[in-house]
Amino acid sequence: MEDMRGEEREHEKRLEKALGQMPSEAGLAEMGARFKLLGEASRLKILFVLAAGELCVEHISQAVGGKQSAVSHQLKILKDAKILKSRRDGQKILYSLSDGHVITMLDVAKEHLNCD
Repeated sequence: MEDMRGEEREHEKRLEKALGQMPSEAGLAEMGARFKLLGEASRLKILFVLAAGELCVEHISQAVGGKQSAVSHQLKILKDAKILKSRRDGQKILYSLSDGHVITMLDVAKEHLNCD
């Protein structure tokens, strides 16, 4: 009987911890939207390419094997979501990852491919 109460208290502590680290509803919605954006293969290719550093759409297109118009569309989606940033360098627009957290997420996802 005492053992059951101890287990119940442990479960209550876990519940309290889980609720304490749970993001807000708005935060969960934003996280879900970002995961959805990252769940598309052509966007993932672009992100892996840009993990190596800043590039223009021409070189990104070459790296991912896509048409420039399609790559430009995906770049706009990623930029609008603040996953990418851009800057003008003369006639070209150069794209890069907005922060290092994206690289961390990609690395973890790639590493997870090898888990059993």
